[in-house]
Amino acid sequence: MEGQISMTVRNRDVEENYSRSAGGETHPRPKGLLIREIDDGQPCLLCHEKCPGFSAHSFRKVCQNCKCPRDRHDIYHEDFVNVRDRIGLKIPDDPNMRMTKEAALSNGYAWVPPGLPNQKIEDYMSQLPNHKVPRLSSPGEKYREKQLMIQLPRQDLSEFYCKYLETGSRRSFHDFVMVRNEMALDIAFVKDSLPTDMDCRKCQGALAAGDLAVFAPKFGENVAWHPACFVCKRCDELLVDMTYCVKDGYLFCERHYAETIKPRCAACDELIFAGEYTKAMNKDWHTGHFCCWSCDETLTGQRYILRDEHPYCIGCYETTFANTCHECRKPIGTDSKDLSYKDKHWHERCFLCSMCKISLVDKPFGSKDDRLFCASCYDAAFATKCDGCGEIFKAGTRKMEYKGHQWHEQCFCCVTCKQPIGTRSFIPKDNEIYCASCYEEKFATRCVKCSKIISSGGVTYKSEPWHRECFMCTNCNTSLAGQRFTSRDDKPYCAVCFADLFAKRCDACAKPITGMGGTKFISFEDRHWHNECFLCITCKCSLVGKGFITDGLDVLCPDCAKLKLQSQIRA
Repeated sequence: MEGQISMTVRNRDVEENYSRSAGGETHPRPKGLLIREIDDGQPCLLCHEKCPGFSAHSFRKVCQNCKCPRDRHDIYHEDFVNVRDRIGLKIPDDPNMRMTKEAALSNGYAWVPPGLPNQKIEDYMSQLPNHKVPRLSSPGEKYREKQLMIQLPRQDLSEFYCKYLETGSRRSFHDFVMVRNEMALDIAFVKDSLPTDMDCRKCQGALAAGDLAVFAPKFGENVAWHPACFVCKRCDELLVDMTYCVKDGYLFCERHYAETIKPRCAACDELIFAGEYTKAMNKDWHTGHFCCWSCDETLTGQRYILRDEHPYCIGCYETTFANTCHECRKPIGTDSKDLSYKDKHWHERCFLCSMCKISLVDKPFGSKDDRLFCASCYDAAFATKCDGCGEIFKAGTRKMEYKGHQWHEQCFCCVTCKQPIGTRSFIPKDNEIYCASCYEEKFATRCVKCSKIISSGGVTYKSEPWHRECFMCTNCNTSLAGQRFTSRDDKPYCAVCFADLFAKRCDACAKPITGMGGTKFISFEDRHWHNECFLCITCKCSLVGKGFITDGLDVLCPDCAKLKLQSQIRA
């Protein structure tokens, strides 16, 4: 029972339910339609403990305490919900097509497709998104509860739940219900094994023979869907308990089907059957329901202001949201210009210099201790002086600051070229400021050969800087960067040129003796040999570390010298 829209008179043996329409008449609850949603006092799922519990607004589908939508509260059904009871459809003759409380609970679900064996029920549920599977005491069960209320709004299903249906519109409502129930509304069913291959109506994917599939009787026997594809065309949500409406060959939940036929009031969530209603904010409203979000006064034909997608009358908007003028401490109304500076606000007429009281609108100004001053008054009272030219900084003038010093923008210049630094990079040196180019020109390291600035990757030789490409052999101009070299008279030479130009030459092979890599050599009477070239002229044995005898330009070992001498004597 819901206090806002129904009253229950209980007798020992009889329970009668009545609804009251906008005209004041009462009507018995229609037979076969059973909807018991418990909302009063239920916690808000958005505000949590900030909301003391749901309290219905007089006409909006929101909580009077926190103003969150009704469906964002933990609303639940008083008893097990059979969707046929909710929408008032007759129970099918085939007992296998009846969904019972026992069948659902015995499988651990709040709802199961009727007529399926237990194994096929699990197969069906495994094809749904996990968070939408209606397992008992799970998010999926809460999801189903919510979708029952959203997709099958009770005020669409019976006049009993229509609080704002006018007497003259009842016939239109009943015609809508009759046509919908006969032509559009139905409940789908699941075949546990397709006899042949088919394509899913929504995704066009394959449904193989033997697969489980959903069929909607109003589409015929040749149209089927994957379980997860049986969704509303408008909201794309799973059609709750496979309850659907059909229009123009598309699936809809009942809510969105109804909205293709009639406008729905954005406040009370009921369909509008009256001939006149209000359109505002791209939404439809009963004429008396387009009201201020705060005071509920009608806004039809009135000025209003949107805030957080809700309409407010001028008075409530100014009371709730208008800024307070920092000068006069009065609200700044919607008809006044709101001038702001550093989180403070002023009426246009109050935006004045604290000293001379002239208007500061569209004029340069300065601030000090939360007070505003025109340029002249600020300069006279507080202005500092430029360290460059010595003149004051006028209010609104751009100021450059560095290490406790301050300059006019045009006075903050390079000490060399005298050009303003502005937003360019600069380099300080000895209390002077240089632009990057002048600093490089004056202080950057230069190559001793070409005298140009070394910006990166130079070479140092004898404490002097060189570009890598400038550090070359004095003789052949080969780059010496990263190479072995030696020097002569403070000039660098590559190993090849140094050997050719300055090295001693071997008396045997005539090649230079460079000394590179620890090369050893023999010297004797201004004659020189590589170690490996110092051999006996006759037997070619090495004479390094041994006695030897010279014979003119020849060098002999003692044995060969003796033999040579003997042969000469015999001759």
